[in-house]
Amino acid sequence: MARTVFCKYFKEELEGLDRPPLPGPKGQELFEQVSKKAWQAWQAEQTMLINEKQLSLMDPEARKYLQEQMDKFLAGEGHDRAEGFVPTDGN
Repeated sequence: MARTVFCKYFKEELEGLDRPPLPGPKGQELFEQVSKKAWQAWQAEQTMLINEKQLSLMDPEARKYLQEQMDKFLAGEGHDRAEGFVPTDGN
């Protein structure tokens, strides 16, 4: 049976991640509070931000920016969007 968590993004009990997606305390927090579905949604959003804003993951400032956007996204707060992107599912 799959592990479930109360997802802070979707605000419901959903299938949890198989393992922490990041090292350290932040990864453990995500493992305990974020569902697979929410993490996949963030991964898609992150990919758009990286591509549209031409971010280099070698740049510490770009990684810091993505971390901030991830925290906002998963908390359901306003986060940056890729320019010209129009969501179709209401998120």
